[in-house]
Amino acid sequence: MGGHPRNNLLDARTVVQGHIAVLGAGAWGTALSLVFANKGERVVLWTRQSEHARDIQETRENRRLFPGFALPETVDITSSVEQALPGADAVVLALPTTAVRQIVEQAAPHLPEGVPVVTASKGIESSSLMLMSEVIEDVLGPTIRDRCAFLSGPSFAKEVAEQMPTTVVMAATNYQLSEALQQRFATERLRIYASDDPIGVQVGGALKNVIAIAAGACDGLGFGHNTRAALITRGLAEIARLAIAKGGNVLSLAGLAGLGDLVLTCNSDLSRNRTLGFEMARGRKPQEALAWLGHVAEGAETAKSAYRLAETLGVELPICAEVYQVLYEGKPPARAVQEVLSRPLKREWG
Repeated sequence: MGGHPRNNLLDARTVVQGHIAVLGAGAWGTALSLVFANKGERVVLWTRQSEHARDIQETRENRRLFPGFALPETVDITSSVEQALPGADAVVLALPTTAVRQIVEQAAPHLPEGVPVVTASKGIESSSLMLMSEVIEDVLGPTIRDRCAFLSGPSFAKEVAEQMPTTVVMAATNYQLSEALQQRFATERLRIYASDDPIGVQVGGALKNVIAIAAGACDGLGFGHNTRAALITRGLAEIARLAIAKGGNVLSLAGLAGLGDLVLTCNSDLSRNRTLGFEMARGRKPQEALAWLGHVAEGAETAKSAYRLAETLGVELPICAEVYQVLYEGKPPARAVQEVLSRPLKREWG
């Protein structure tokens, strides 16, 4: 790498060739950068803020958003997409869903031709009610579809960075692409399954965060294991309904991006979304609980998007609707639980 700066903070003259560009230096983007670098890949990690980039470069650690993990020298840092993207042979989006459209627009002129774009963001855009695949296509045009893939599944960033055994799914309309990325990104501790159902995988990854808020609220109200098991199961039914309405495969929801991610997020104290629900049930107002978290809880924004999308598609999502009303209409969590339980009795399926 001729002219490569030893301090790993890219300057305007530097072009790193054959690397993975990771856009988004939050916990997940940083953890994925570690995985790729430890596998022998060259990585360029992009963060929006130049001060953040300098701090990561100087300390070789993302102290602000993902402390405790040293970044290898094969990870370069930049705050410029114009420097991150040229020469990349894969691009990974690890952004909050609210930032995906803006950053993809910013990145569009600099995306190398033919390079796969892997989205690791989970959510639904609130303004358009689009999945991330639809947002990317809206910005880059329909030809991008064949080189887009979506990474999802039960995967807390901290455990991935600690090399805890983790299993996820890589979904793409172009199944050959999902297989190729599966081979490139998998490690001895990160097992990846291939899928040709990006819709189902994305819906599962988005809505599990909303159900996790409800699970946390139930725990905060002092309910037991029976309650949580019921919530997970009925939450999965809601996710499946929306996935089918969007054209996804219901079998994907029985897999890693559906049941797997749902079980993880609803049961762990590491889940920001579960913690948000727990804190609200203990008396914190939604905005107070979000501020207390100090990190993005994607389920808060997705609850709004899912509620509106369900209305548009005519899909019944009672748990998601109650989470929305707690977050945005001031409904007390205890009343929300009661209204879910008091719905008319019905068949489980059909």
